Amino acid sequence: MRRSDEDWIVTATDSGSLLDIARPAHLRVMLVDDHEIVRSGIKAMLAATDDIRVVAEAESVGEAVREAERTRPDVVVMDIRLVDGSGIEATREIRDKLPGTHVLMLTSFADDEALYAAIMAGAAGYVLKQIKGGDLVRGIRSVGAGQSLLDPALTRLVLDRLRRGKHLQDEKLALLSPQEEKILALVAEGKTNGQIGADLFLAEKTVKNYVSSILGKLEVARRSEAAAYLARHTAVPGE
Repeated sequence: MRRSDEDWIVTATDSGSLLDIARPAHLRVMLVDDHEIVRSGIKAMLAATDDIRVVAEAESVGEAVREAERTRPDVVVMDIRLVDGSGIEATREIRDKLPGTHVLMLTSFADDEALYAAIMAGAAGYVLKQIKGGDLVRGIRSVGAGQSLLDPALTRLVLDRLRRGKHLQDEKLALLSPQEEKILALVAEGKTNGQIGADLFLAEKTVKNYVSSILGKLEVARRSEAAAYLARHTAVPGE
């Protein structure tokens, strides 16, 4: 499906000749929530931006999949609970059909099991509805740019477990070296390779190699999946 010409920015050289298409002029977003008032509020907020356009809305799993196929959005803002099922199910179907579409889960529930399921279904981010409007807009832009995003409250849950004395109940996590465990904890905080290198006094390339090793040992493909894996398999005595 080809987008209309108005959806793209075309740059020109000094001589006036057109260059190849550089980038989309607007980030195309679909909103999926079973409450119309929630969709309307987010839509109004995004309408105030210059670079984000809401191209579709849906309230159910079936409608979300159909509208995603029809409009091919860059980002889907997805609630966990929909009228006919789970947003996680919708995420899995959309990602299977449209791997170039990124999904940001927006939910009321700070549930690390749901976080894990959503990330493993292909979601690029998971934030709570208590998020401030400006932070949500920035989150949509980040996910649209191919970055991963976890709500700070959920990140704190993982880090608190680590700091209070973790018991690794999973044989894959047990394969990590102490340095890899430190780096995985910083990945879960959402830090980039450069930021991790600065914290641990390592070259960025060295951090990249460590991250690749961690992904391989955990048998996951993305940093967000590694963070979700840590949340799922890290337990604290007495919990």
